[in-house]
Amino acid sequence: MATRANSVAHPTLVEGLHNRWHPDIPAFATVKPGEVFNIQCVDWTGAQIGNNDNSDDIKNVDLTKIHNLSGPIAVEGAEPGDCLVVDILDVRPFDKMPWGYTGIFELENGGGLFAREFNSRAAKAIWDFKGVYATSRHIPGVRFAGVSHPGLIGTAPSAELLATWNAREGALIAAHADAVPPVAYGPIEKGAYVGQDGIGEEVRRKIYREGARTVPGREHGGNCDIKNLSRGSRCYFPVFIKGANLSVGDLHFSQGDGELSFCGAIEMAGIITFSTSIIKGGVEKFALKQPIFLPSPIDPLYSSKLIFEGISVDYHGDGKQYNMDATVAYKQAALNAIAYLMKIGYTREQAYLLLSAAPVESHVGAVVDSPNACVTLALPLGIFEHDILPKEEGLTKLDFGQCAIRSDGVV
Repeated sequence: MATRANSVAHPTLVEGLHNRWHPDIPAFATVKPGEVFNIQCVDWTGAQIGNNDNSDDIKNVDLTKIHNLSGPIAVEGAEPGDCLVVDILDVRPFDKMPWGYTGIFELENGGGLFAREFNSRAAKAIWDFKGVYATSRHIPGVRFAGVSHPGLIGTAPSAELLATWNAREGALIAAHADAVPPVAYGPIEKGAYVGQDGIGEEVRRKIYREGARTVPGREHGGNCDIKNLSRGSRCYFPVFIKGANLSVGDLHFSQGDGELSFCGAIEMAGIITFSTSIIKGGVEKFALKQPIFLPSPIDPLYSSKLIFEGISVDYHGDGKQYNMDATVAYKQAALNAIAYLMKIGYTREQAYLLLSAAPVESHVGAVVDSPNACVTLALPLGIFEHDILPKEEGLTKLDFGQCAIRSDGVV
């Protein structure tokens, strides 16, 4: 949200939401290189999800309205071909909203990593924040430190780059027209929004008609959901239009590598603090096809982890052997972890949400030993209030209740 408050040393940007990428969205404010500024962000759905004990709001969420980005913010002197350097100085929830949520979306409305395998139905967990820690009444028995970060941050595309996005994604959508959930989301006027006065109606309709949806990450950054982009991170973005027009949103209190359930981080509203600089000609100097990042030096200290391995065999579905498919291997590692957590007493929905929200780590172990890529998922032991390690006598199964589900009881 982006209104410039010039009367204070560190300006706060508080209005100017938009939910499409388009070069014709004008900058809402302009900053100078080196200037420190704050941006206030609503959650990615625009406050469609409430702090309550059912998941009807997840079931009925309107995905044409996402993501709610704040900005764009122009940086004086930035030109196409430059590199915009963005330092993330702080990310925090609003003092009056010390909570967030993680959601499992419906198969037909959003999906997620296991949408088809689980025939996903809406579920969610509300998380309460106390300092750096998160706990949830819907997933008892865990407490962990979050690494708060923007799920979505990027510069505006040029008209040529926007056309490239829409053409290549349109071809993919056409080739998989009956996919559930959809393989991608093309431009759609329904739900499109640019919260600025002074834009002519013709330009506004053009933005709504052509604007790229914000669901995937692309060459400019966007919705990459990289959990290590927290306080102290430095981001190097290619610049495609004059001023760069930086936008940000989709703040997360915490997230596991992969954000399994689509709404898989702990989503929150809050404030992010930036400063910027420019490297002239940086796209050519650094062969900058996509952004480059320096991760945050701040990371939760969970040294002991239980690691689950996955290979390129979709045993949960038809048992098919895949050739060096790291996505299938990641899915298998996550399924192995979910099955293990269910032995401890968590429901499948609770386990799915926990692996999405907690600071789990995933690594590609090997992609050279055909046919099986190997991917690992590491679950920190220190987040649990009870011992979850394998024992000769087996695992002790406890009762952790259930997360928030639909009011009709469907899970």
